[in-house]
Amino acid sequence: MSHTESSSRGVYVQTNDESGNHLVAFARGADGVLSAGASFPTGGAGDGVAHLTSQGSVVVAGDGGHLLVTNAGSGDVSLFAVSGAGATLLQTVATGSAPKSIAEHDGLVYVLNTGDPSLVGFWLGGGRLEPIPGSRRRLPAADPAQIGFTPDGSALVVTQRGTDSIAVHPVGTDGTLGDAREVASSGPTPYGFAFTAAGTLVVTEAFGAAKGKAAASSYTFADGAPAPVTRSVGNGRSEICWAVVSKDDRYVFTTNFADGAVSRYAVNGDGSLTLEDATAGLAMDGQTGLRDEGISADGRFLYAVDADSRRVFGWSVGDGGTLEQIGSWDGLPATVAGLAAV
Repeated sequence: MSHTESSSRGVYVQTNDESGNHLVAFARGADGVLSAGASFPTGGAGDGVAHLTSQGSVVVAGDGGHLLVTNAGSGDVSLFAVSGAGATLLQTVATGSAPKSIAEHDGLVYVLNTGDPSLVGFWLGGGRLEPIPGSRRRLPAADPAQIGFTPDGSALVVTQRGTDSIAVHPVGTDGTLGDAREVASSGPTPYGFAFTAAGTLVVTEAFGAAKGKAAASSYTFADGAPAPVTRSVGNGRSEICWAVVSKDDRYVFTTNFADGAVSRYAVNGDGSLTLEDATAGLAMDGQTGLRDEGISADGRFLYAVDADSRRVFGWSVGDGGTLEQIGSWDGLPATVAGLAAV
């Protein structure tokens, strides 16, 4: 492996500190073990609240060399150039009140503002974010959770906890969004989601934080809108929120905030979903705090933030989606949020 390939491996989280947000970078070894790098000011401020609703608050762009961070307290987004445990702040640009989720596809970036529910778009190029004229779209007061592009970039998806619905905005060639099509979520409180490369959408459902009611549903897209395939497959755990897809598209890993477990679901060829292991990985079993997660670019390692223990936990991903813990790394604040891995 070349020096460049080796030095590009990293895991990133944000502090969400209201006195000045910071990006915390970890270098990732070939064995998946992390070593702390430096903490880099974002040029903005967090909101200082523990357990930030932060699906997609730290995102690595598709080019692997740029990273975006929301600053929920100051209403802006920061752009970094990153490599391993190194990061260089390139720009901090205003977006709107309380931005908490970012999506990027082929240089098109959208930010979800939750204080004044809205979406706003930018083009990423040459190490800069350029606002897209006419891109801002007001959203209903539906408590939006996460945004993300479909794999082909033709639509932007928004999960809406307040109305138990999923909204889909078509994306125009100029980067602006069309009117949303809205469908009912299979289960209550749709939260985080992830796509397989083939286009299957898997959405977590927190069921209003009811104990033992965590679930996930799958959808395929028909006529520009998600069509349910498998509805509300429960895992017996609580407060499921985040989802990531394995690099081979066969599995979805979900984190359960209320009880410290990572669950593994199998994604079948027809888009259907099967629960394989409700406790495929454990941070601190039965303890609250497990949140944002990410898979390394090579697909070999899964990482998740545990805000209450102030740690990042790591697992190696084996054949059949098995998880084996490789360690945990502390020293993070209670307000830690977001996680991205390369």
